Amino acid sequence: MKKTIIVLFLLYSSFLSAQMYNPVKWKTSVEKLSDKEYLLKVQAEIQSGWHLYGQYIEEGGPSKTAFTFKNPNKDFELTGKTTEEKGHEVQDKIFDMKIKYFEGKALFTQKIKFTSKVSSKIEAEVEFMVCDDSNCLPPTTEELTFKIPEEKNLASAEGLAVVKDSAVSAGKTIDKTDVAFSKTKIDKPKKNESRGLISIFILAFLSGFAALLTPCVFPMIPMTVSYFTKQSKTKAAGIRNAMIYGFSIVIIYVLLGSIVTAVFGADSLNALSTNVWFNLIFFILLVVFACSFLGAFEIMLPSSLANKVDSQADRGGLIGIFFMALALAIVSFSCTGPIVGTLLVEAASKGGIAPIIGMLGFSIAIALPFSLFAAFPGWLNALPKSGGWLNTVKVVLGFLELALAFKFLSNADLVLQLHWLEREVFLAIWIAVFGMLAFYLFGKITLPHDSPLNHISVGRLGFGLIALSFTIYLIPGLWGAPLKLISGFPPPLHYSESPNGLGVSGNSELKITGSLPEGAEHGPQNIITFHDYNKGMAFAKKEGKPVLLDFTGYACVNCRKMEELVWSDPKVLGILNNDVVLISLYVDDKKELPESEQYTSATTGKKIKTIGNKWSDLQIKTYKANAQPFYVIIDHKSENLTQPSAYNPDIEEYYAWLQSGIKNFKK
Repeated sequence: MKKTIIVLFLLYSSFLSAQMYNPVKWKTSVEKLSDKEYLLKVQAEIQSGWHLYGQYIEEGGPSKTAFTFKNPNKDFELTGKTTEEKGHEVQDKIFDMKIKYFEGKALFTQKIKFTSKVSSKIEAEVEFMVCDDSNCLPPTTEELTFKIPEEKNLASAEGLAVVKDSAVSAGKTIDKTDVAFSKTKIDKPKKNESRGLISIFILAFLSGFAALLTPCVFPMIPMTVSYFTKQSKTKAAGIRNAMIYGFSIVIIYVLLGSIVTAVFGADSLNALSTNVWFNLIFFILLVVFACSFLGAFEIMLPSSLANKVDSQADRGGLIGIFFMALALAIVSFSCTGPIVGTLLVEAASKGGIAPIIGMLGFSIAIALPFSLFAAFPGWLNALPKSGGWLNTVKVVLGFLELALAFKFLSNADLVLQLHWLEREVFLAIWIAVFGMLAFYLFGKITLPHDSPLNHISVGRLGFGLIALSFTIYLIPGLWGAPLKLISGFPPPLHYSESPNGLGVSGNSELKITGSLPEGAEHGPQNIITFHDYNKGMAFAKKEGKPVLLDFTGYACVNCRKMEELVWSDPKVLGILNNDVVLISLYVDDKKELPESEQYTSATTGKKIKTIGNKWSDLQIKTYKANAQPFYVIIDHKSENLTQPSAYNPDIEEYYAWLQSGIKNFKK
């Protein structure tokens, strides 16, 4: 009887470890706002114990939820970003970043405006990833259909909608009284949006003050204020003219932010911020700006434009003052242009009116001194004299621009998974940049436009010590330190030549020696890992070892937990290094298969386009499972040597499972 119970338990455990999951159901609805405007609503119903990730997660984290609205005929335009509910935010220790997720239910909304005739339906798709405490499913795409209700169906009550269950009803409509979403849920994300705009304003304001301390702008303060006070008949008139001058500066820069928002749209630049080409182009621009700040050349607008604007400034009155402000913006472009360009892209990545808010903060910081010094001209005596320190400020900004440039190059590398700019390389570049900045501030190196330096001021010494301290802080990152102070800037810890530090193999004291087999690389805990099934199997046959298939994902949280907490144990690590051949198959690998290798899955009916799709289909077809992590020990004929295992944080149980597979292989 006891043996029977044990056998039944093992069979049940096997069933649980190999079962298929579909923990999220998607429902859509539509609310009419006006004749041309509609609110598309998507509600995710999430099974208990599972959680769905939000839309706004940094690169290197779990796969975020992403909506694509199909609009082949350009019948409508999106208004703003897709919003989501508040959800839960946690500081994830594995990915070392803030991660947002939803449990139970999650509501997403998107406003649209029809530009022509109102369509009867809108097609869309959602890509998402869900996890529970032991499993993560690969990123999945679900088709959505929004049925635009006819006018007569809207007469009974505002907010009632036609609903569609994408997993079951396949486009069939349900009675609109079944679902009526509360408007209060839609409004919740606005708090986070307002916080984002405030942070953009503060960043822009501080950037404006940095621009003030450049040789193109700072000398203009006493010159301009003196002009207004001397040319005006009374002190009050001088203050008034200076205030109008400052207000004109604000108008010019806010107008620039408005043009950027209008030309590119409130949401398109947000999409561009994750585009590979956009990141590469902006990397090049920032390097050019940095070289300009460091003294290689000057970025100037055409002198003819400056002369035309300057001639208009002589007209006097409000128009003359406005053109004086425009002349300042043009003449100072070589210093302010790189800062404004960087700021606009950072603001645009937030979407909405962020570019306008950014330019408002920047321009207020620029305009404020002109108004204040005009009101209190005696303060000009306390203003530092122009000199070499202004060029020092410009050079420091150049070093900062250069460091920031590599963040955009890193974004492109992460999206393409090229591994050209892994964490160690990125940190090495930053260590070099900030180390050179420290040497510059200490006067050990000079650049083309620097004045002779006979001594170092206390302020310059202080900033030099800060740069040197920051450089020293970065160095342990080469050996695996998390560097939480700059979290989100360098590539994540797992995107590294050696995720556990240079030359260190997990918790052991082993060093990496010898060359790698063909097609292999160092994976988690520096274990020799294959990402290609056939090459891994060929190597296993050559070595006479069993194969450990590891169905995993770049964005799989529980996979990282197993690798960091279980695989790092010396007993487990010894087996993984010496007794098996590890083949890690990433189900979320976005690299496209050659067109000749793409196919339609006989199991799911979905188009298999990427390498990740291929491995996910292999797992579903062979093992009737779609969750990760998922481990299988097989022989050279791809026969199972033991029951598959899923997430199991118990080190002793996992170790025993590995031993049983190896023992069966040797029989």
